[in-house]
Amino acid sequence: MPSPVLFGISVTFGLAVWGAVAWHYIWPALRELPSSENLKPILLLHGFRFLGLAFVVPGVVSPELPTTFAHPIAYGDLISAILALLALAALGTRSGTVLTWVFNAFGTADLLFAFYQGSRISLPDTQGLLGAGYFILTAYVPLLLMTHGLAFRILLQPKAVAPSPSKVRTA
Repeated sequence: MPSPVLFGISVTFGLAVWGAVAWHYIWPALRELPSSENLKPILLLHGFRFLGLAFVVPGVVSPELPTTFAHPIAYGDLISAILALLALAALGTRSGTVLTWVFNAFGTADLLFAFYQGSRISLPDTQGLLGAGYFILTAYVPLLLMTHGLAFRILLQPKAVAPSPSKVRTA
């Protein structure tokens, strides 16, 4: 099977599986949390976006990986991680809400830009350049995209938290 097809299958499966996990497990757990708590797990997860620095570490990726791809990806992820942790530290305040919006918008744009840059350099045709970074793009990035979607959903909800039907029945 051609390499670009394998890459496409890997990314598609990553999105599908993380989408199912988000639908069945992550979102139901987050929506049960009070509004001051439901963004914490997402922000903590995105604190690990420093992993994108792997794209500029010699030996992790090929030296032939274009810097026009590697540098924006690595440093965009680092900025996203910093924004996530700043938002986490300020969560529950007005500035925390603003920081969370900034993080979520920037972090989403960063991931979409990575896909755009990857297509510009024909990355699916030259996946070997990614080295171990292949798994970041096919397994970790889909999770990040799903959780950005969940964060937007949480941020766009009315702030009043109504008890879930299961809690009403228990009472």
